[in-house]
Formats: sequence, structure tokens, C-alpha cells
Amino acid sequence: MYILKMLSEKPMYAYEIKRALKERFGFTVATITVYMVLYKMTREGLVEKVPVEGDSRRQYYKSTERGLDTLREGLKFLEKTLRTLSLS
Repeated sequence: MYILKMLSEKPMYAYEIKRALKERFGFTVATITVYMVLYKMTREGLVEKVPVEGDSRRQYYKSTERGLDTLREGLKFLEKTLRTLSLS
């Protein structure tokens, strides 16, 4: 879900995603794992490859409308779960 969040903000390539995950969560994700997630998300229509002018060497990805809908639903689910777990 965090990858969908990042890709909803701007197109990114796999190594950029890997680096952002390390910075945010403090552990290294294998590059192949990032590619596998992107592949599956592409097949499910959650993200798509996009051309970026001036950088033809990398494959950039961005969230699709379906991906944005999935992200919104996931965030609603997390908010509901957190309210359920709240001690107040």
C-alpha cells in the first residue's frame, strides 16, 4: 500500500522505490521484490508504466485510477481498524 501511496504522488522507478522504502522504514528491500510487486500491481491494473521525458533508460510507474481507488479503500480499512483498536 505504501508503494501505491508513493506512486500516487509522482512517477517513480524501481530503485527509487527501493531507496524510499529504506529511508522510510529503515530496512533494505531486495530489488527483485520491488520488481515483483510492480509486476503484480501492473497485471492487476493498479499501476502503469509511463514514459518520462529525458530518461529512457528507466521504467517509471504511476498509480492508475484503479490503484487510487484501491489506496483509498485500504486507507479507510486501516483507519477503521485503528479506531477499533483504540483504547478511548
